[in-house]
Amino acid sequence: MQDTTQVKERREIFKTFLGTAFFITSTMDNDQVTLLDFWASPAGMRVRIALAEKGVKYEYKEQSLRNKSALLLGMNPVHGKIPVLIHNGKPICESLIIVQYIDETWKQSPLLPSDPYERAQSMFWADFVDQKIFDLKGKMIWTAEGEEEEAAKKDFIDCLKLLEGELGAKPYFGGETLGFVDVALVPFYCWFHAYETMANFSIEAACPKLIAWCKRCMQKDSVSKSLADPQKIYNFAMKLRKIYRLSEQV
Repeated sequence: MQDTTQVKERREIFKTFLGTAFFITSTMDNDQVTLLDFWASPAGMRVRIALAEKGVKYEYKEQSLRNKSALLLGMNPVHGKIPVLIHNGKPICESLIIVQYIDETWKQSPLLPSDPYERAQSMFWADFVDQKIFDLKGKMIWTAEGEEEEAAKKDFIDCLKLLEGELGAKPYFGGETLGFVDVALVPFYCWFHAYETMANFSIEAACPKLIAWCKRCMQKDSVSKSLADPQKIYNFAMKLRKIYRLSEQV
């Protein structure tokens, strides 16, 4: 749990930025949208896809995860994490919450279904991606070796198979169009090359329908222009793993 004094200091920074942003945006007619993000973040890619699907113009501000900016700490004083969407001076944090906010604020090209049950199911599976895929990718790349790595790979494939079953014969998780679960999951596609290379396995061999879905999503500009290059991701992941494993030896 973060030190209370540190959180209070961040809140004061936040108030300063909020006051300035409100003054600026209150004098302008158009929405002011800014995204604080890091290029390799799957969470940030979700937000970029959602904004692209809605046709929302925004200012992108790349953030350093090691030397966090005063703006980031001010806009997310509790966690200090990316992504953060700033809409007319008001920050929204946590990627799935941000995507839901975008969907409710800009009504065109809806991502969540209007039916309450279908909406709940979409949110359940998006949360499943958050709880399982994020955690297992970390085990495969940063921490696991030997038997632990094999177990992590099995768990990862089992989770992807569950998602493949949920997709079924539909072109997208959202049905005929890209939806909330699609946006939650597809950013991991550009990380798959790193997972497979570093852990020595094939996702397509185990989950061909899911990879076909990934390729279908990539035909959309909103997705292909929002995802990072897989080789660049792999190089980044290799550097992080070296740093992690060196720190473990100290």
